[in-house]
Amino acid sequence: MVLVSMVVAQQHVDQMQHQHDSNSITLELIHRHAPQFTNNHPITQHQRLVDLLYHDIIRHGIMSHRRRAKEEDPLTASIKMPLASGRDFGIGQYITSFKVGTPSQKFWLIVDTGSDLTWIRCRYRCSRGDRSCTRKGRINRKRVFHAPLSSSFSPVPCFSEMCKVELMNLFSLTTCPTPITPCAYDYRYSDGSAAMGVFANETVSAGLTNGRKTRLHNVLIGCTDSFQGPTLQNVDGIMGLANTKYSFATNAAATFGGKFSYCLVDHLSHLNATNYIIFGTNRNQVKVSGNTRHTKLELDAIPSFYAVNVIGISVGNKMLKVPMQVWDASEGGGTIIDSGTSLTFLADPAYQAVMEALKVSVSKYQRVKLDGVPMEYCFNSEGFNGSLVPKLIIHFDDGARFEPHWNSYVIAAAAGVRCLGFLPARFPALSVIGNIMQQNYLWEFDLKGKRLVFAPSSCNSS
Repeated sequence: MVLVSMVVAQQHVDQMQHQHDSNSITLELIHRHAPQFTNNHPITQHQRLVDLLYHDIIRHGIMSHRRRAKEEDPLTASIKMPLASGRDFGIGQYITSFKVGTPSQKFWLIVDTGSDLTWIRCRYRCSRGDRSCTRKGRINRKRVFHAPLSSSFSPVPCFSEMCKVELMNLFSLTTCPTPITPCAYDYRYSDGSAAMGVFANETVSAGLTNGRKTRLHNVLIGCTDSFQGPTLQNVDGIMGLANTKYSFATNAAATFGGKFSYCLVDHLSHLNATNYIIFGTNRNQVKVSGNTRHTKLELDAIPSFYAVNVIGISVGNKMLKVPMQVWDASEGGGTIIDSGTSLTFLADPAYQAVMEALKVSVSKYQRVKLDGVPMEYCFNSEGFNGSLVPKLIIHFDDGARFEPHWNSYVIAAAAGVRCLGFLPARFPALSVIGNIMQQNYLWEFDLKGKRLVFAPSSCNSS
C-alpha cells in the first residue's frame, strides 16, 4: 500500500488565513510497504508480490459480489457491502493522513476508490469525564477518534430523511428507538466480519497547495465503534473515493472543478519515491512525457466504480479475438480503473488470449514456480531483454488507446524472476485495470466532463 499525506478540499471553505488563490490540492503518496507500515521490517520482492496478490484476489471477489448485490433489492443486499480491513480484505492500496474534528485529531486511513464511505475507528458513547477518552487518543494501542471531544461532531438523526432514504445505499439500519438516536450502520461479510457505528457530519482540516489552510465542513463520516474480524494494521479506517454521492472524491473534486488525478511510480521504486493525488485541475503540476489522451468515463455503467468502454486488446499490433460480451457491462462484463487493485484482472476469454500472445515472447526462458504466487506464467529473467516484449495496447470504443509500459505487464516478481502480470476472472466477470498497469501514467478523472484523461509520466512534479 502507498502512504498518502492527505490534504483535502471543502464544500464550504472556512478560510483560516487569507483568501486562497489555489484551485487544487496535492496529496503525496508513499507505498504501503514503506517502513512505517511494516514495523521497519524489510520485506523481499517475493513477499511483496505475495502480499499484493492476496489482497487482489480477495478484493476482486468482493467487487464482483458487490456488483451482483447492487443489482438486487437494496434492502436484501445491504449486508454485503465490502468495507473492512485493507490488509485482510483487500480494500485499498493507499493510505492517507488527515485531521478530523474540532479541535482536530489526526488519523491514518486506507484510501479506496471502491468504497463509498469514509469511516474511522471511533468512540461515540464515552463522556468527557471518561479517562479512556483523553488518553492521548489511543485505546489498546490503537488511535481512536473521540467524538465527544469534538465540538463539530454532529450525528445524523435516525428519523431523518437522510438516514432512512439517502444513506440506505450506505447500508444504514432501520432501527430508530428515539428521534435523537444517531443513524447507525452495520456492514457484514460472508465470513461473519462486520463494521458497526453511526453516521455523523464532521469538519476536516486541510492544507492547500499554496500553503494555506482550509476546513471542509459537514463531511459525512462513519464513526465505527465496533469492528469484528481481522484488525486494521497500523491504520485507523477507510477513506472512500468511490463514484458515489457521499464519497470523499466526489465532494472534494466538486469543490475544485470536478476533477481528481493521481500518478503512481513503479511499485518497485525506492520506498521514498513520490506519488501524487491531486483534487482539482492538474495545471501541469505533474510532468507528462508523451501524448495526452482521453476516453469517456462511464460513471453510470457499473455503479460506484470508474468504468471505461474497452473494445479490445492488441499484442504486437495484432488485435486479439475476444468476444465483445467480455467488454459489455450489460452482459456481465465491463472494465473499471481501480487504484486499490495491484494486478490486472481479465475475464477468462480475454485472459487466455492475452496470455497466449505474450507467452511466445518469453517462451525461451526457463519457467519458474513461485511459492504463494498464483500467477500462471513466471520465468527466470536472467539475460531477459524487455525491448523484445510485444507492445500491449488497450483499445477504447472512441479510438483512444492506452499503451502501458512493458514492465507493467511483465512484472518483476522476485530476484531474477518475472511473471506475466495478469490474473483470470471467471466470465461473466469484471475486468480491472490495476495500479501496476497504471504505473508511470498521470490519470485524471474528470467527473464533471465524464472523461478519463491519461498521459505517460515520470510522476515528478513540475
